[in-house]
Amino acid sequence: MTNIEEQRYQSIGGVEQWIQIRGENRDNPVMLVLHGGPGSPYALFTPLLREWEKHYTVVQWDRRGAGKTLRRNGREGCGEMSFERCIADAVELVEHLCAHLGKDKVVLFAGSMGTMIGTPLVQRRPDLFEVYVATDLYVDMIDNEAESYRRALKNPKAAKALAAIGPDPAKWDHRAWEVKMRWSMDNAVLGKLFLPLVLRREVYGWRDLRHVMAGFGYSKKALFRDFMSFRADPVFEVPVVILQGSDDDVTVRSLAEDFFERVTAPSKRMALVEGAGHFAAFTHPARFLELLVERP
Repeated sequence: MTNIEEQRYQSIGGVEQWIQIRGENRDNPVMLVLHGGPGSPYALFTPLLREWEKHYTVVQWDRRGAGKTLRRNGREGCGEMSFERCIADAVELVEHLCAHLGKDKVVLFAGSMGTMIGTPLVQRRPDLFEVYVATDLYVDMIDNEAESYRRALKNPKAAKALAAIGPDPAKWDHRAWEVKMRWSMDNAVLGKLFLPLVLRREVYGWRDLRHVMAGFGYSKKALFRDFMSFRADPVFEVPVVILQGSDDDVTVRSLAEDFFERVTAPSKRMALVEGAGHFAAFTHPARFLELLVERP
């Protein structure tokens, strides 16, 4: 039993992209994490996932246009920004990880807008994946944002700002979408979750954090058309696990539940993380892990 801890840049799709590989036992399954945002790296949450590293070799990846990859290359050096390009990058990375870590397949863990890459990725290359684990699941972006908008309207402080953008997501630009997101997110939870991790600077130093913030803005603008047109196909050739926060108003729980009913896969399982909203994996990492390793 030997552990592994690597942080480095890997050439993926002709771009130097940052990856982190951590685990306590190289014999464990490899889990590739696809972050959300679409440019919000999840390596920030590394300190919260120590228990996960007992069960998986966890791979974090700052995709093109995000985090340390943006810092390394700048905007111009990150090349094409599209979900199609990210899917191709992911295939190349998984093939590298399998060769590097001596595996035939990996577990794919996708969160939030990472599911917009993860869902088509496992459908196109099922040969590369043991199981698809999705959380904060996006199903149909227009339907999701319309319902999320209606929920945000329950906050009387949001009424004026939301009225200004209108209720039809198909008519929004990226700035209008940002308005809706500001009122959908629970800022108290975000502050409690993010601030202590930022102050620890365990993965990202201050210069990295500037690029994390810059990448969040850059990626959502560059990928806006891609994510607003997203609609998930429910047909899979790999096992599917959906773990959703019971109180998630950003990626709406009811849409995830309806999607789960329509999923066809070799096996499927869905569970709710009670009392959790968006970012359930990181606000409730211990309970999430219990559900993750639970057998059908």
